[in-house]
Amino acid sequence: MQIHEMLRDKYEDVVANARLFFPGLILSATIALAASYLSEHYGGPAMLFALLLGIAFNYLAESPNTGPGIRFSSRYILRIGVALLGARITWGEVQDLGIETVGLVVGGVIVTLTIGTVIARMLKLPRDFAILSAGAVAICGASAALAISSVLAHNEESERNTITTVIGVTTLSTLAMMVYPLLATMLDFDDKAAGIFIGATIHDVAQVVGAGYTISTEAGDTSTIVKLLRVSCLLPAVVAIGFATRRSRTTSAQRVPLLPMFLVVFVMLVAANSIGWIGTDLAAALGTISRWCLLCAVSALGIRTSIGSLAVVGPRPLIAMVLQTVLLAAFVITALLIL
Repeated sequence: MQIHEMLRDKYEDVVANARLFFPGLILSATIALAASYLSEHYGGPAMLFALLLGIAFNYLAESPNTGPGIRFSSRYILRIGVALLGARITWGEVQDLGIETVGLVVGGVIVTLTIGTVIARMLKLPRDFAILSAGAVAICGASAALAISSVLAHNEESERNTITTVIGVTTLSTLAMMVYPLLATMLDFDDKAAGIFIGATIHDVAQVVGAGYTISTEAGDTSTIVKLLRVSCLLPAVVAIGFATRRSRTTSAQRVPLLPMFLVVFVMLVAANSIGWIGTDLAAALGTISRWCLLCAVSALGIRTSIGSLAVVGPRPLIAMVLQTVLLAAFVITALLIL
């Protein structure tokens, strides 16, 4: 009898939570759908559309009906999306690139993370924003920004930092998608070198694919694999950042595990995909789910952001991200010319 009552109470708790989160989840998902439609039919990055549409619904951020679901989307749906990125990566693809290319990509990530953080700090930007922007530029744009933000201190300023970074890297990634193929041609790169340059420098995966295949099929294939190598750097980068910033959180409530569960799932999916346990169809399905989760999370972040809070940021964050982007491009170009 007691077991029956416990199960009933548990069921009632689940139903109550579902009712609590449902309106905000539906709102985030609807904005994500609208952003995807605009991206597919009119061009432009879906992430940026999701942010801008979300900001238009800021008045619902603190509503007792939608607020809980919006907060759930911006934190937990986000982590599901990042975790599922692991299904897109296999170590075999990374090994096929060759040790020189792997070294170039990893070197670019390390240089951009370290020197890019210093650049932002020299512009008198907060430490967490400096780390967040450098990591987003170095690894995989908006996805990296969302993952890194999950291991930094969580407060009102951190949400503003995250949304500013996502807007900045998405915009710069779109510009790079148009400019970098022309730059690769001017530098007389062959298709493989052009693919390496595109994959090692452009921030978001979608823009890498768009830029790579405008050059050639070989450049597109190479740029995609190189980009996924950068995505695989997300795990060690997030763990290192979490460890480096751990002491700054004074209370146990603020502490984040050095290896959060969503990163454990990320590693497990990379391993499963590498040994062939995840078929092509399943990998594609998980990739689609990841994309939608990230779009929903970005929509929720947009809802929680007001235009007024972005206006106080000023031009320095954008200047920092531009300089970090130029740093990464200059490093990769120099390395390719030497190699």
